[in-house]
Amino acid sequence: MTQPTKSISRQQLQQLLEEKLTASRIKDYCPNGLQVEGKSQIQKVVTGVTASQKLLDAAVAAGADAILVHHGYFWKGEDYAVTGMKKRRLQTLLQHDINLLAYHLPLDVQPELGNNARLGQLLQLENLRPLTCVEPLGVVMLGDVPSSSLSRNAQDWAFVLEALLERQPLLHAAGPATIQTIAWCSGGGQGYIDIAAQAGADLFFSGEVSEQTIHSADELGIHFIAAGHHATERYGIQALGQWLAEQTGIEVEFIDLPNPA
Repeated sequence: MTQPTKSISRQQLQQLLEEKLTASRIKDYCPNGLQVEGKSQIQKVVTGVTASQKLLDAAVAAGADAILVHHGYFWKGEDYAVTGMKKRRLQTLLQHDINLLAYHLPLDVQPELGNNARLGQLLQLENLRPLTCVEPLGVVMLGDVPSSSLSRNAQDWAFVLEALLERQPLLHAAGPATIQTIAWCSGGGQGYIDIAAQAGADLFFSGEVSEQTIHSADELGIHFIAAGHHATERYGIQALGQWLAEQTGIEVEFIDLPNPA
């Protein structure tokens, strides 16, 4: 006899995610939570990094009732007009009655499941801690290299990140020979390199790089690695989806669409 598929209401899903991510307390550049309303009952959720058209199409093919992402829509400063690419994306969601939920900074900073927390855990760093001078807490993290790994240099850590994130990083070696403390901010957090250096980090990594990032690394004596925006923000949404499946028993599928940027 086939077991009935478990489901939860849209309101239950929103409440669970709010309780875990405390999104309403975090000031952000976009609305967090439900961005596009769909079905009232949810049996399957597809998770992904960005709500691109490719992810929407994959979610439709997978029979999803909701899509849960890190990068959603309606960013501060974007054009309000629903035309072109935006029109096609919204049309896909509305036509198939699929909910879209997105969590930006709340997913970056969540202390167990967030992008930054997961990176520190995966790198097996010790004494993971947020840089307290940056709000919200958890945007920039610090971690200590285990004593058994203190011989690792910047190139070694670039290899570690490449193996973990499945993407060749950009390394600019400008710091000490031995790395004891690492700082990081997933995604487009390269601008925090100055604060990371002031906090005593020997190496700072983020997803992206700007022209001035390299000058800061040279003049502050800190190694820098750009490991990819998508690559550094892949693990938080996976962890959140796994947690959601464990809490509710509904089906959750992560769909990864690698992005070289």
